[in-house]
Amino acid sequence: MKRKILDLLKEHYPDAASELNFKNAYELLVATVLAAQCTDARVNTVTPKLFSLYPNPAALAKADKSELEQIIHSLGFYSTKSANLIAAAKRMVEEYGGEVPRSMDELVTLPGVGRKTASVVLSNAFDIPAFAVDTHVFRVSKRKRRAHQREGTMRLNPPKRLERRASLASPARTARMLRTKAQVRRMLFKRTMSQNRCIEKNSLNAHRV
Repeated sequence: MKRKILDLLKEHYPDAASELNFKNAYELLVATVLAAQCTDARVNTVTPKLFSLYPNPAALAKADKSELEQIIHSLGFYSTKSANLIAAAKRMVEEYGGEVPRSMDELVTLPGVGRKTASVVLSNAFDIPAFAVDTHVFRVSKRKRRAHQREGTMRLNPPKRLERRASLASPARTARMLRTKAQVRRMLFKRTMSQNRCIEKNSLNAHRV
């Protein structure tokens, strides 16, 4: 069953890729942090200017917070995001030689970087198998019984477990297929439409009887 699902995903999304524009791991890390509670399309309108002024972690580490806030103001949560980005850049300079770390354990030590962001960077920038678990993935996981519900409260398998299952079952390319928000929404939409057609068909059959 897993192989069949992976084959279908490859068939329907042969050129799956991140919707964020980036040229390297640093740019993807910054863009993903900025994409929190914001659309990828809007982030793409801001990053060209941002990366022209701060092309690497060393430059970003020296950024003035108020100036950075003005650049990313339209993306929301600009104060928190700017503080996290500057702090993350400083840590990369001080601890990782000015480079983006290449492991989950190291990435999540950066301010503003959680497991989801780390997974996006690993799979898209380094081609390392990783699976970004977010609200959309939880929803799909529940429907596919990768999550369960007890006593009226949904109890989801921990993100680490879902990440591990998905990563072991698929290469980085497949992880990218399931990662993007737009692709997940399309999958859910198609599933909903299919369910609606079944309901309508059953309703018509019931009336005929």
